[in-house]
Amino acid sequence: MTITRRAAALGMGSLFLPFPAHAATMIDVRDHGAKGDGTALDSPAINAAIAAAAARPQGGTVTIPAGRYRCYSIRLRSRVTIVLAKGAVIEAATGAGYDLPEDNGEQLYQDFGHSHWRNSLIWGEDVEDVAITGTGLIHGIGLTRDGPGARWKAQTGERPLSMRQMTAEEIAKLEPDATRMNGLGNKGIALKNGRNIRLSGFTMLKCGHFAILATGTHGLHVHDLSIDSDRDGIDLDCVADTIVERCRVNTPNDDAIVIKSSFALGRAIPSENIVIRHCAVSGYDLGTLLDGSHRMTQVAAPDRDRPTGRIKLGTESNGGYRNILIEDCTFHHCRGLALETVDGGVIEDVVARRLTMRDVTTAPIFLRIGDRRRGPAGTGIGAIRGVSIEQVDATGIDHRFAATIAGLPGHPVEAVQLRHVRLRYAGGGTAADAARRPEDLATAYPEPSMFGVTPAWGLWVRHARGLAIDRLTLATATPDARPPFRVEDAADVKVTNTPFWRA
Repeated sequence: MTITRRAAALGMGSLFLPFPAHAATMIDVRDHGAKGDGTALDSPAINAAIAAAAARPQGGTVTIPAGRYRCYSIRLRSRVTIVLAKGAVIEAATGAGYDLPEDNGEQLYQDFGHSHWRNSLIWGEDVEDVAITGTGLIHGIGLTRDGPGARWKAQTGERPLSMRQMTAEEIAKLEPDATRMNGLGNKGIALKNGRNIRLSGFTMLKCGHFAILATGTHGLHVHDLSIDSDRDGIDLDCVADTIVERCRVNTPNDDAIVIKSSFALGRAIPSENIVIRHCAVSGYDLGTLLDGSHRMTQVAAPDRDRPTGRIKLGTESNGGYRNILIEDCTFHHCRGLALETVDGGVIEDVVARRLTMRDVTTAPIFLRIGDRRRGPAGTGIGAIRGVSIEQVDATGIDHRFAATIAGLPGHPVEAVQLRHVRLRYAGGGTAADAARRPEDLATAYPEPSMFGVTPAWGLWVRHARGLAIDRLTLATATPDARPPFRVEDAADVKVTNTPFWRA
């Protein structure tokens, strides 16, 4: 029987396998005892099917037909493709039956969620030539979004300043003690040090701290996913040679697609050679991307700012970022593009182009060098240089937060180009807002709201060098008493084709 005929017999339509060699062996999870009835615990049977496929010399394909498969941890193996048929649901079981978080020693410099991978619904470590594909659903209903923060001693810049008014009890609910996490799962898919991984076609709903966390993974290709989750969507940490394309990611409470370079692998590793394209990110109410209603009743994210759901580099930034391309993406009812380094890493050679933003809940563009330095002794202050942001069209922007480029004294943001950028704000700033002179707040957690209402309504630049601006168009829907631009401590600023520029 051909691959296509076997797929049709399993109710999977025309099957595309990214690793054709895996098609030589196709294993139905029901043949290993999976019930798919929403009651039985099916993870042992699915793990047995994965082990059987991995034992074949060329690997194999594990097929999951229509049904609801209640599961604890599913363990990926090299040379195995998992196919989720239409109507197949992998459901995260409620309870404390997930694999325990690894004992990696004291993880000082990143949150608990970044420091462990096995406490997940689906996880793989050091796996190669692995795919999860098909049109089914991964439903993380039994996962938790919680986990403790980093345990480093300085404890500066740990949380957004917007959380300053929260009580210790309120924070403890979001960041429980690590011992309380034993047996719980807090990620949908977690990958550590993998090679040649393909994730395509399926849907993810409510998948905990991270829907997808990939750390130290090379050759990752994520495409055509729909993710509607209660915290981060796709996290790319210390990855290389990675593509994310044609994905819809809705995350009102945290970032949608985020590139990080944490210390989770015990050393500073850059994230490099990454493409994010043709993706749509948003901060609609949880679940309303998938049901199509796109509701916007949620007022604030857990950090007390408005809904999140953006594309971001940071906040974990020990290893830095280089050769990043973000293009042809849309932002709806969420925060804007953020490029942040606060832990010593360098952001360089970044291109962001052809971005459309509607109903921007904080700043449309935010570039920030900070001095948190969450890392081992000797960690310095990072840098941003060689960034090009082009063909951005943003409307409905929260009037409080101008596009912001903010370095530090002696550490300017360097060689940034803004071309063909159109920003339309709600308007409404006051003369008192125009008179504000925010502090540098070097050690604070980076968010556009960290400075309060900005003293300009369109573009605010502080501590920069070699800024080139061409065809920047600014407008407000209602009058604003602040100036459209404010530039402080900036050298070699070149502005062309930009009316009413007053530096």
